[in-house]
Amino acid sequence: MNQDSKEKFKHIHIGKYLKTKVEEQQISQDRICNFLNVTDDEIRTMYRSESIDTYLLLRWSKLLGYDFFRLHSYHLLLYSPLPKKHIADTSLPIFRKNTYTKEIIDLILEMVNTGQKTKKQIINEYGIPKTTLLAWISKQIDKTP
Repeated sequence: MNQDSKEKFKHIHIGKYLKTKVEEQQISQDRICNFLNVTDDEIRTMYRSESIDTYLLLRWSKLLGYDFFRLHSYHLLLYSPLPKKHIADTSLPIFRKNTYTKEIIDLILEMVNTGQKTKKQIINEYGIPKTTLLAWISKQIDKTP
């Protein structure tokens, strides 16, 4: 994953991603309309929309077998400010640790390898623990022939 890949997650136009996936999978408009219980016009409107209702996005994800929510998760990992160290009182679930996908790990390692960011910058800007980053680097070195 290169800098261009990172930029894909900066501004997410979900309609464009939906349309691309539909075209790749060659899903018929009739199947989409039946599955989502919407009209052709509503589908075209969704393709032009930067965002859509989460229930609809869940239905699209099921139909196309692709986690469209992950695009937003990547954005949060790459561009959101670090949370405060204390845990606020909340009735919502608290996630114990970040989930780093292979794509995110590859992007982070590429930034380190190309000198785009230092290890210290990665740790500070993305909140990745030093031991985690060093483990990724070590595994990368172990895979090198």
